[in-house]
Amino acid sequence: MRQRLKKTVALIGMMGAGKTAVGTALARALAVPFLDSDEEIERAASMPVGEIFARDGEAFFRARESEVLTRLMAGAPAVLSTGGGAFLAAGNRTLIHDKGISIWLKADLDLLWNRVKHKTTRPLLRTANPRETLAGLLAARTPVYALADLTVEADPEMTVEDMAQKVIAALVARPDVLERE
Repeated sequence: MRQRLKKTVALIGMMGAGKTAVGTALARALAVPFLDSDEEIERAASMPVGEIFARDGEAFFRARESEVLTRLMAGAPAVLSTGGGAFLAAGNRTLIHDKGISIWLKADLDLLWNRVKHKTTRPLLRTANPRETLAGLLAARTPVYALADLTVEADPEMTVEDMAQKVIAALVARPDVLERE
């Protein structure tokens, strides 16, 4: 039996939670486009997120992020990977809730750290103690991420495809989002 996505699924959560990997597999399983808000921002600015942060600052980046999210959420149903800080803005949360559904890919600190510790593309982790910075970000963001419409726990033992199926299982309970054809 096939499922039809009725509104955009916005994956939220920390860097390293699997939003892009799981989102790509989820979009493939649901036969809808996969969108990445950070990629859309980079395309519009013709530069990587890290350079936007360095050149124009976080406030400028967050404003562009909100503009891109508004455009993406107005489109046809898709799976959208958001930047880790996107859901922190109340306006973005409202937009996602009103036009789609938010799913928090919840991962613990050890899993997140294992996934991001060797990446140099994370501007917020360019600190003297990046693991401690990641822990602080996770602690600060968890109460906001908990406002998501659905939460799916990341499981380091699961494949990306299995995680996508776990998200679909959560979505099946929402006939306003996913219906069986």
